[in-house]
Amino acid sequence: MLVPLKFLKKWRERAEQAASGRLDTAVPLTEPEVRAVWLAASWLIGYPEDALYERLERMRGLVSELPVAVSGPLLEVIRALSEEDQFQVRSEYVETFDTRRRGCLYLTYFMNGDTRKRGMALLEIKEAYQAAGLEVSDAELPDHLSYVLEFGAAHDLHAALAILLKNRAGIELLRIHLLETGSRWAGALTALCVTLPALDSNDISEVQRLAAEGPEEELVGLAGYGDDGSLDMPPADMSPYRIPPPGAGLGSTVGTTAGTGAGSTSAFIPLNDVKGLQP
Repeated sequence: MLVPLKFLKKWRERAEQAASGRLDTAVPLTEPEVRAVWLAASWLIGYPEDALYERLERMRGLVSELPVAVSGPLLEVIRALSEEDQFQVRSEYVETFDTRRRGCLYLTYFMNGDTRKRGMALLEIKEAYQAAGLEVSDAELPDHLSYVLEFGAAHDLHAALAILLKNRAGIELLRIHLLETGSRWAGALTALCVTLPALDSNDISEVQRLAAEGPEEELVGLAGYGDDGSLDMPPADMSPYRIPPPGAGLGSTVGTTAGTGAGSTSAFIPLNDVKGLQP
């Protein structure tokens, strides 16, 4: 599909405003509160490894002190994870995020599909990390939602916000999909969207159109999000746009909880190290 220029311009302008220091949230939130939401959400939408379960109680304490508009949805995810068998949760995670394109956690896919334009969008995100003195493990693409949220929570909130706003339609599409399927992870996206500017009627119309038509597929030749079986096809691998591995000369390394591969790493910041957020 072709996203209207007016829509793209609007959200790019909002991204530029965010990058310059503006914070516009659907309900009033402070920067420390936004960082706390993003940190919790980044862990909750990551692959449910043992490390996540070890942190659930600390996350519950952190989240409980946030405004109810964000604490409620996040606490529901924590409850849903803690009350179910871990093996069942892991199986559901793979089915939710790794096999269905509607559940894709790679932000640039929704707006660009598997096209060369997506490669450029990935490079933009890479440059944002590099500007903050960071590099990312080559185990993940830089647009994974967990990556972006961890980056914003621990390093540059406004640069991460700009990335999220450029991909606002995709975030909303993912939220809707998780709600419609009754996913135990839906609350994480609901809370995330509260930290972003609210969508107006025109934005909602474009999200609906994106859901109906699906993203562009220049490189893979598949149909959209329809009933032709392509709903169960994950996005194509974008390995050429991965971040260089550690040792390439930048400062810190950004980790992620996302992914099931052997190369995945834990989040780069312990939950209790976020300044100003401790009880």
